[in-house]
Amino acid sequence: MLPHHGRYDYSVIDRRPDYSWPGNKRLAFYVSVAVEHFAFGTGVAEDRSSGQSQWSGWKLERNYGWRDYGHRVGLWNLVAMLDGLRLPVAFTVNSLIFRSQPRIAARIVARGDEIIAHGRTSSELQRGMWTEDEDNLIRTVTDTIAQGSGTPPAGWLSPSLSETAVTPDLLQEAQYQYLLDWPADDQPIWLKTRSGRIMAVPYPLELNDFTAQLHRHHSARDFADMIVNQFDEMVRQCVDRPLVCAIALHPYIVGQPFRLRVLRTALAHCAEHPHRERVWFTRPGEIARHCAALPPGVLPVT
Repeated sequence: MLPHHGRYDYSVIDRRPDYSWPGNKRLAFYVSVAVEHFAFGTGVAEDRSSGQSQWSGWKLERNYGWRDYGHRVGLWNLVAMLDGLRLPVAFTVNSLIFRSQPRIAARIVARGDEIIAHGRTSSELQRGMWTEDEDNLIRTVTDTIAQGSGTPPAGWLSPSLSETAVTPDLLQEAQYQYLLDWPADDQPIWLKTRSGRIMAVPYPLELNDFTAQLHRHHSARDFADMIVNQFDEMVRQCVDRPLVCAIALHPYIVGQPFRLRVLRTALAHCAEHPHRERVWFTRPGEIARHCAALPPGVLPVT
């Protein structure tokens, strides 16, 4: 037998019980925006010129400045665009933002969107941490975001999706409702943990500007076309089954004006779609709470 994670069982999407989203909608659509803290001169980071994961200490000013553009310009461009389209947002936030960038934290909180815990900083990975250290990290991040926003986060996204073997267990024991680390499905599923279960809400590894535009070198227009094609196809598919369509964005990438322009067109296509009556424009926490309230056995059984 090959090693297996043991978190969920195999399930075929077209053989599951049917259900709908609130208002009899069929497609849950959400946009996530990463608000990340990066250290200067140390830690894991992506080198824009080479496309390789390197120590940022190798390219200090270039790598740090590129990411800082996201804080100084890109995020504000992106939020203004989303405001104009009247789209809700899920912000995946490194907790150190609440200490290092209070004006950014205040802007996010004022918008009234969901804040998802995204570790302490994107310059460190959970993978490789001892269990006690990771448990302390999760609790520290949770407390910092709760103090800064007034509400404890219900969802978690590990930096670079770098779960350890016990991350779901620790999150469930810390009272988290869901996580975004498993891009395994187009519907939410339950994950087994040592003390119960936690929900995995779909999060995009493909429809993600980081993967598409940095790793795979798709152009801004390519990425915009991917959004439109994904949305249009899922609007068609959702007649037969409820689905989740998610888009992951990073301000230092799509907050650049030349990328923002075509992204706005793609998101406007989604917001103004002829079949938008099928679409629930929402956030991951609302998806998780709706699914948790469904009758037993509707979601794939753990």
